[in-house]
Amino acid sequence: MMLAVSLGELLSLPVIQRSGAGLMVAGTFMPVVGVLIIGFDILTVRFAVMHVALLGLALGLWIGVDPTLLALLLCAGVGTAITPLAGRPGGLSGPMGLLMTITAAAALLVLSVSGVNANSAFTLLWGSILATRTSDLVLLVVLAVLVLGMFVWRRRELGLVLFDREVAACSGIAVGTVTAVALLGISVSIAASIRLTGALLIDSLTILPALAARNLAHSLGSMVRIAIVIGLVGNAVGFLLALALDLPPGPVLVMVAGVITITTYIKKGPQQHAQVLH
Repeated sequence: MMLAVSLGELLSLPVIQRSGAGLMVAGTFMPVVGVLIIGFDILTVRFAVMHVALLGLALGLWIGVDPTLLALLLCAGVGTAITPLAGRPGGLSGPMGLLMTITAAAALLVLSVSGVNANSAFTLLWGSILATRTSDLVLLVVLAVLVLGMFVWRRRELGLVLFDREVAACSGIAVGTVTAVALLGISVSIAASIRLTGALLIDSLTILPALAARNLAHSLGSMVRIAIVIGLVGNAVGFLLALALDLPPGPVLVMVAGVITITTYIKKGPQQHAQVLH
């Protein structure tokens, strides 16, 4: 009874309500971002974007501009700039590794030269669910509309590009444009969600729901739908569990998402995973 009363009191607090709403909004579109990351085979993109975001945060603190806004703009620019590299042999893995290394060095250099307290930049990068602001929630809602709208609008084109870029090009699809829009959405979404869960925990919103959905789905559309359901359920259960047990929400969210993902692998068994993207 005391636990229920305590949990009810917590849920009545505006900061908890904003945090919960942010997680629910993120759960509707970040798993879609995860599906795209897996489809384009760019798992390293999230690490690269995190370092780009760190550079943006450091620059923002140095020149007195909103660090989060500058990080978003820088990630958007990078996401667009790397598009031409997607069609080259080897894909984006190599360029992403190079980008991650250079931006990490640049961020540390800016922090050193500017005299900005490095803890301030890293605190922003690691994020905190319970520090969700109204402006963060508005940004997440806007991104949810854009990402889900993009997928619905470009579903066929995205499916073909993820299946085979050459086949998509022969079908008359503007592969470069579709790839650019997808990479832009991926980069900005990751940068925006870093503040919600922190850089190291972003996989609980993106990759884990997508991996779990891949084990259960039979098409790109069903994979996206299942990933969203898993994202929403995992976020809700993880957040409530963290509140009830007085534990840090971020790690609990990852553990819950991890358990769900592992369960889908066990359910799938030794059989080959459904090839819904390739």
